[in-house]
Amino acid sequence: MQPGQHLFFVGAIKGPQWTANRVRHVVLIAGGAGITPCYQLAQGILGNAKDQTAVTLIYGANSDRDILWKSQMEEWQHAFPDRFKVLFTVSEPEENSTLTRGRVTASLLRDALPDLGSKESEVYVCGPPAMETALLGSRSTKGLLEELGYGKEQIHKF
Repeated sequence: MQPGQHLFFVGAIKGPQWTANRVRHVVLIAGGAGITPCYQLAQGILGNAKDQTAVTLIYGANSDRDILWKSQMEEWQHAFPDRFKVLFTVSEPEENSTLTRGRVTASLLRDALPDLGSKESEVYVCGPPAMETALLGSRSTKGLLEELGYGKEQIHKF
């Protein structure tokens, strides 16, 4: 920067507030760069020794290379085997990819979430507009999450 140039700062973005142990299970569904707030929430939960909330993270990306913080999330899965589960799904996997192929669908959610629709769960979503609309619905339609049994009060959008 040169003297006289302007620099613009943005403060914290308001979003859902987390309280430790409020529910038994948190489902984080992220698409692309939407992983950022989901990663931060998972990191906060797992980094708090007093918080025993279980976390399932479902992360959709275009390709294997597009998955951010993959090794960190795999480390969490190893360090917290009873509390953290991650599922990566890619729409265009590399040739020898071991990742799930496809997008976040009702079928994928049914397979990945053992307590689907449980009142002891909350779901947080952040991703591209089309993904969010499919999961959350619109003013006139239910989204996949409601169709799978989650109440509106359990579903949060970053």
